[in-house]
Amino acid sequence: MKPKEIFLFLLMALSGLHEHRCFEFVIGGEWEDEQSDLLNHGDRHKRAILTSEEQEDFEAIRGDDITVKSYKVESRITSRFAHTTVRSSVVNSGSKAQTIGFNVQIPKRAFITNFTMNVNGIVFTGSVKEKTVARNLYAQARAKGKAAGIVRSNSQEMETFKTEVYVPPGSNIEFELHYQEMLERKLGFYQHSLHLQPGRLVPQLQVDVYIFEPKGIATLETSNDFGDKFAELVAVTQSPEKAHVVFKPNLNQQRKCDNCTHSAIDGTLNVKYDVKRDSNAGELQVSDGHFVHFFAPSNMSPLSKNIVFVIDVSGSMWGVKMKQTVEAMQAILDDLTVDDQFSIIDFNHNVRCWNEDLVPGSSVQIADAKRYVQNIKPVGGTNINEALMKAVQMLVRASNQGLIDPRSVSMIILVSDGDPTVGEIKLSTIQKNVKKAMRDDFSLFSLGIGFDVDYDFLERIAMDNRGVAQRIFANHDAAEQLRNFYSQVSNPLLRKITVQFPEDSVSDVTQNQFDKFFGGSELVVAGKVQPLEGDTLTSFTTASGALLDITLETEVDTSKLDMELAKQQHSFTGFARQLWAYITIKQMISERSLAPSAAKKRKITQRILALAMEHQFVTPLTALLVESEDSKERLLADSPKDPKQGCCSGSGLGGGSRTLPPVKVVYQPPPWVQMTTPAPPSHVEKGPEEWTMLKTVNLVDNDPHFIVHLPQSNMDVCFNIDSEPGHILNLVTDRGAGLAVNGQLIGNKMAHDGKRRTYFGVISVYYQPDGIGVAVSADDIAFTDGKNNHSFTWGTTADIIQNGVRISIVKDVHVTVTINQSIKVMVLLHRVWKKHPFNVDFLGLYLPNDNQYSPLVHGLIGQFSQEPDVTIYDIRDGADPQKKEATMEVKGNKLQVTRGWQKDYRRDKRRGSDVYCWFVHNSGKGFIDGHYSAYIVPDLHSFLSME
Repeated sequence: MKPKEIFLFLLMALSGLHEHRCFEFVIGGEWEDEQSDLLNHGDRHKRAILTSEEQEDFEAIRGDDITVKSYKVESRITSRFAHTTVRSSVVNSGSKAQTIGFNVQIPKRAFITNFTMNVNGIVFTGSVKEKTVARNLYAQARAKGKAAGIVRSNSQEMETFKTEVYVPPGSNIEFELHYQEMLERKLGFYQHSLHLQPGRLVPQLQVDVYIFEPKGIATLETSNDFGDKFAELVAVTQSPEKAHVVFKPNLNQQRKCDNCTHSAIDGTLNVKYDVKRDSNAGELQVSDGHFVHFFAPSNMSPLSKNIVFVIDVSGSMWGVKMKQTVEAMQAILDDLTVDDQFSIIDFNHNVRCWNEDLVPGSSVQIADAKRYVQNIKPVGGTNINEALMKAVQMLVRASNQGLIDPRSVSMIILVSDGDPTVGEIKLSTIQKNVKKAMRDDFSLFSLGIGFDVDYDFLERIAMDNRGVAQRIFANHDAAEQLRNFYSQVSNPLLRKITVQFPEDSVSDVTQNQFDKFFGGSELVVAGKVQPLEGDTLTSFTTASGALLDITLETEVDTSKLDMELAKQQHSFTGFARQLWAYITIKQMISERSLAPSAAKKRKITQRILALAMEHQFVTPLTALLVESEDSKERLLADSPKDPKQGCCSGSGLGGGSRTLPPVKVVYQPPPWVQMTTPAPPSHVEKGPEEWTMLKTVNLVDNDPHFIVHLPQSNMDVCFNIDSEPGHILNLVTDRGAGLAVNGQLIGNKMAHDGKRRTYFGVISVYYQPDGIGVAVSADDIAFTDGKNNHSFTWGTTADIIQNGVRISIVKDVHVTVTINQSIKVMVLLHRVWKKHPFNVDFLGLYLPNDNQYSPLVHGLIGQFSQEPDVTIYDIRDGADPQKKEATMEVKGNKLQVTRGWQKDYRRDKRRGSDVYCWFVHNSGKGFIDGHYSAYIVPDLHSFLSME
């Protein structure tokens, strides 16, 4: 049996960075007496099965007119992409027919993918269609009295999906809603928010959040706004790569008070986490024929900033808006450093400048700026055009005068609550004026306060100028919202980031060029993987940081992740394919809003439609048509445009540049990278050609064994240094070149065979003219220029260039530091079994003989750049028949030496290559100048005293 009429009420504003959408379905009508057999249709209906205890609870609350038997939410998050399902089972337990509602608030960035409903066995199933097609089908049903619909609006931050069904007493209804979203990283965390709104006490209320991150979960925490008592009801089970969050309050725990009949569960459950990162090169994942590259480097020094704050002080800002803007500005100004430059422009019908030029963020200037902001009195109209043009001119003038560091980040931050009313008021003209005046290395960020502002305009003008927009809700925490946004853009780490791939390896790549990267955020690039000869996909990332340029390489086994996902019970196996489509659609929606012509807009529209229908996403251009099994009743979820709410989502704080359609991207390094492109993986073990000849280097490796090659004598001389853990040995001091190479000793875990061995745990290369220091340990590669500090892991293949110093990292193999293309230092990594009872990870050092030192060079190895005269004679059998003994004359000393061999590990890290040498006993005494203790220095950047 079916109801005579189906009525649908829908609300959905356009999707966007701060848009609001609301879907509302209402199904209803008069019920004839003979249709009372619907009460028994529940046998065909998938009902919630209650335990005996839950059945008692159900009977206890059944006296209400409406009883919610179960309310369950399940999210499966795989690699930052979440698929959420909300299910509710409801019974009309009253004595009359009535309306049953299902309300769900979903994150503003999410796409609904499906909705199904089972009303007493009548199943309604959703499918995403092009909006015109869906509307036509819906209109046909409406014409026959089978459907009706209207569009309404409201102003909540979350999108609201609302369904209402008019049913007779005893009816059972099952609702099920699906939506998907990519979690954005902000301030170092991903946050997944679930708004729980069961409406009543529920015998079965449960939330399950399953997280799977292939690289591992670094931190995880939960919070809620139901009340403190609910925190202890959230259980978290966690392993290195997986986590399961469960929230399952019983009926009594849900009550607002002991005797209350109302539920306290009406709010948001938040799951916040971050992932482990073993490489600044990013995380490359391949699944289901698609790839996703996550890039979120850390441990890098921030770039300096040039900021012009443009603040609306028109009459509409009077009161709370202005008070909270001033409060936020006080905190924001405190965050500026002396390396930053800033100024403030405030505007109403006139435009005023606190300072006509950018000034350093000194304590004096900040204090004066605070006083200026504190004394602002809102009044008058809104002249946005003149204010923005003044801000752009200020940055342009500073740039022309050479006052802006070319590696710094220049930005305008606009805060406004209204449309322009003075001067140029045509929004498209203002957008064109700003775009024409702005330079490619400037960015504009727009903050719209309240709902009176034309947020769509603020979003377009920001996206058009390498920035993003954000809505600030005019309530008690508006100041915190402003400060939070500024925190997201106050820590720029890199500029001009490009992620590229070898030719013919990928296609349909999303935005891969980004204007800047802010600390705590993440850049995401996705695409399709083409058939490859091998099982490895490689990405190359180039970027500019504070005084340095970097090239990073990462690679992945294209089959490994799918095999891992197949083992995971709760993973989202199609995540890469859906995530690629999600990003692509979001970027095309942004591109569509900036389309220069109607023809271009139509072309983008067609691509959005095709992709949205293929992947079943409800977007501003598609609709969810919900039909009964016989297709006689139809419901429609539509998305009409509301210009005050915004049309689309920006590309995120990491982006800030106008997006382009998906294209095939080929790795073609820019000119400065041509000589710094990492060697192909197949050459990693051999390293650069200059390292492949065994007898061209002096080296220290293993215990620590020094091997000095004497090319004129065509021999190798070896010695050990029997020093203590913690001691720092000077290996090379060259005051003429300004170079010091030092090594700090570490000991093994415990004595073995009565001997406590030492190894190099840290190798430091310090270049004094530029104050650049590179400290290589088994954990990471730290790089400083005295002002800025950066850190890279061994999980990165990278090239870093600053002035005359180049650092080349080959993943988990070696680091080469090159000084002015004339001196090279290679540090080789040795890993041991983590649970080894004695041994520890350590380093080896290799220095080519042709390093161009100055005549002042010295140190344990450096002294042999001037080869001493060495004579070997009286070769004879030793105590060990495998090792000859002899007499060595060197530096006026006669030494008893032993013929043996040591290892060179450059070509074979595991077994090494034998280097036969004459071994000098007693820590090289007589072969090195003086006693080895004279080569102990106080710190890693110390030069050897030549006294």
